[in-house]
Amino acid sequence: MFGRLDASSFSDSVRFYHGEFEIILSKVTACYHLMLSDGVLVPNDENRIRDSLLIDYLRNPNVLRQVGMPEVLFDRETLEDNSVGRTDIRIISPDTFTEPKAYYIIECKRLDSVNTTGRTGLNAKYIENGIIRFVTKQYSSYYRVNGMIGFVVTPLDIHANTDCINTLLQTSFSEANTNRKITQANFIDGFEYHYSSSHSDSDNVPLDIYHLMFDFSGSIIS
Repeated sequence: MFGRLDASSFSDSVRFYHGEFEIILSKVTACYHLMLSDGVLVPNDENRIRDSLLIDYLRNPNVLRQVGMPEVLFDRETLEDNSVGRTDIRIISPDTFTEPKAYYIIECKRLDSVNTTGRTGLNAKYIENGIIRFVTKQYSSYYRVNGMIGFVVTPLDIHANTDCINTLLQTSFSEANTNRKITQANFIDGFEYHYSSSHSDSDNVPLDIYHLMFDFSGSIIS
C-alpha cells in the first residue's frame, strides 16, 4: 500500500503516518461528497449518519475504487483490546496483521447551533466524548494520530463553530491537554472544513487529532 519506515526513527515515522492518514481522510471526504451528490438523506442520529457513510460508501468496493482509497478496511463500533473504548470507525491496513495495535481511529459526533460555548451543548460533547477519550487513552493512538468527524446537523458557520470549540478547550476543558488549538489544515483540495489539533495524553506523550466537519444540515430527514 505505502512505503514502510523503520519504527525506531520516531520523528520520521510520525511524519509518515500523518501523511498516510491524511490520504485516507481525503478519500473519506470524497465519499462524503458522493453522499451529497447522490442526495442521500439521513436522520438526526449520530450512529445512523455514520452507518450511511460507512456501510454504503466506505465499505462499498465500487465506491472505494472510484475514489482511489488505499488498501484499508473500515470496521464499525469496534471494542478496543486494551481499554473500555468502543470506537466508531477503526481503520486497519496490512500493518494490522503483523501488529494488532496498528490501526487508526475515527470518532464521530453530531454538532449543532445550540449552546455552542456551554458545557451541555454538542460542542462540549465533541470534546468530552471525543477529544478527551484520546487524551485519556480510552481510545488508543498507536500512530500518535487519529481523527474525528463532526456531523453538522443544523445550519451554522463551521469556522465560527470551530472557534467556539476552541474557546471551550481553553476555558472549560483543561483536561484535554491542548498544545495547539483546532487549526484549519490544507491537505484536502476543494474542502475547507478540515482541521487538526495537538494534545498530550495521560502519559504526557504528544498526539494529534484531525477534524473533518461534514455538513449534513441540508440532508436531515425532519
